[in-house]
Amino acid sequence: MTPTTGVIVAHANLASALVEAAESISGIRGVLHPVSNDGLSPQELMARVEAPIGRGPAIVFTDLASGSCTFAGRAVGRGSGAVVVVTGVSLPMLVDFLFNRDMQPEELARRVVEKAKSGAVVIAECGDGNGA
Repeated sequence: MTPTTGVIVAHANLASALVEAAESISGIRGVLHPVSNDGLSPQELMARVEAPIGRGPAIVFTDLASGSCTFAGRAVGRGSGAVVVVTGVSLPMLVDFLFNRDMQPEELARRVVEKAKSGAVVIAECGDGNGA
């Protein structure tokens, strides 16, 4: 099976920053493709999302569950069977993705979502107990 490609679609420079951080942590480069929606029409955004995917398989990671980034990802993946869209992209999610790209896209998508959920932890015991 061809390793899964990752495309991160987000507002402003968030996608590029996430790719840079994930590559720095993992040492794996050239696998994640950042796409910003900044100043793009819906058609231009879809074309930018589609370009690195080719024939797939791919996971399109988006920042928000609604809006132009997710709409573009869903439009590109519609009818494909080789593209899965995951919203709420995070750094733990992307690092796990990089180390597990040989998994089937749907299985990998579920895995990275669980990784993101388990990585969101409230740490309330900070400071000296006096509000500092």
